Amino acid sequence: MSLSHLAPLLCLSLLSATACAETAIVLNSVDENVSFIDTRTYKETGRAPACKEPHHLMATPDDSSVIVACAISNELVFFDPRTGKEQKRIKNISDPYQLGFSPDNKWFVANSLRLDRVDLYKAADFSLVARIPAAKTPSHMAFDKASRFVFITLQDSNEVLAIDLKTREAAWKLPVGPTPAGIHMTPDDKHLLVGIMGANYVEVIDWRARKTVKKIITDKAAHNFLPKGDGRHVFVSNRSVKGSISLVDMQTLTEIEKYDVPGGPDDMEIRADGKELWATARFARKVQVVNLDQKKLSHSIPVGRSPHGVSFISHAPRL
Repeated sequence: MSLSHLAPLLCLSLLSATACAETAIVLNSVDENVSFIDTRTYKETGRAPACKEPHHLMATPDDSSVIVACAISNELVFFDPRTGKEQKRIKNISDPYQLGFSPDNKWFVANSLRLDRVDLYKAADFSLVARIPAAKTPSHMAFDKASRFVFITLQDSNEVLAIDLKTREAAWKLPVGPTPAGIHMTPDDKHLLVGIMGANYVEVIDWRARKTVKKIITDKAAHNFLPKGDGRHVFVSNRSVKGSISLVDMQTLTEIEKYDVPGGPDDMEIRADGKELWATARFARKVQVVNLDQKKLSHSIPVGRSPHGVSFISHAPRL
């Protein structure tokens, strides 16, 4: 394994994130490892082993670590986002598929997709507090601003489940379109956006009224979300072989742009200056980079099999 990813950051200008060489961490689910990419040269510099059946990857709220969820080995692996060096492993996190921290940083939530449940842990020490049945196949999650609820998509029962974090019990379920995947709360805390992977739209839910209020047509296999960082727009990955990424205005609830991103775009990350959008192409074994000024693909970076997450520290705010 190359050790070049462990070199210190080479920042040519503190005012330009794109001029800084830093490490992008990419999770290769099938290969059970992570790739390291130099974000200035757009080249893979090395790989490191992760664990058995890693699925999702996420940064901690303070960006001090990137966490890889290991479903079969029942653990979390923490990597340094600046260097890619492994920091620690936390055992006895049962079947973690998708992860999330509540906005108040009190709760760490892990969806156990294979076991049909949602596990609640104390974020401070990752101690288990509650296990909540969540049939069938809990996938992605979103929180309200008050950290009162976590909302879970149930892929195989075509529902959204609301869990009350105060009572630590299921509060309600709402039917949605086929195979719901990603879910995102709008900045005004009013609507949930749900990627309907079995169709071609984002379902808009007024979660307080518990009803669907709109469907935003994006493209085939609407899958996951990433906020642009301006408090108004969100990217939606449409995870088909042909592939695209939509830009949705969360105030007007409309699609305003679309970019061709082949190979099954899945998880995304955006540069701090807002000029580049990175996406893992699950079916193409690549990371695709979109130049947002030119509105087209600028780089395709080969990585491992089934890349399922990308993260780097110089990203736009999660707004």
